[in-house]
Amino acid sequence: MRLVCGLGNPGQEYEGTPHNAGFLALDKFAERLKLGPWKLGHQGLLIKDNLEGSPFVLLKPQTFMNRSGQSLSACARFFKVELADILVVSDDLDLETGRLRYRQKGGHGGHNGLKDIIAHLGGDGFERLRIGIGRPQKGNVTGHVLGKAKGESKELLELAANEAAEQIKNFIGHKPVHIESKTLEAPCP
Repeated sequence: MRLVCGLGNPGQEYEGTPHNAGFLALDKFAERLKLGPWKLGHQGLLIKDNLEGSPFVLLKPQTFMNRSGQSLSACARFFKVELADILVVSDDLDLETGRLRYRQKGGHGGHNGLKDIIAHLGGDGFERLRIGIGRPQKGNVTGHVLGKAKGESKELLELAANEAAEQIKNFIGHKPVHIESKTLEAPCP
């Protein structure tokens, strides 16, 4: 069983924000495979299905970003998923917008959602796919991550979420995730 957890904040006010890049990637994956509907469970929204014989669960914690570990650990325990079979998809301020980075394990990099997940899972041996949202050149970080993405930033996030959805498919199918570090460019108008 594979478990893919996308990070974000619940509620309409957070839809379309850079901080919800993990939710967006899972939504793109679910749309692409015509999965659904999302059901409530383990303090989150989830879909349980299988892809070419590989069972999986998609999870969007509804506990808010900084408490994502509560939902993910409850789900992982229920489905008896090992750390190595978990992929967490999150935003990353330290990557430029649209850039993707994949790691098989590692630290939290200052991301409070990942920090909470590591604490609740009791280790950092899960895989992670980070979607760059960039740091604001001026203004505060909170306004940047929780404000609606617009223009080129929105296009880059959409492109990155689509690429992340493809890599989620690889992860679930036990195929190599092909992204080490990749920058996506917005299409020309």
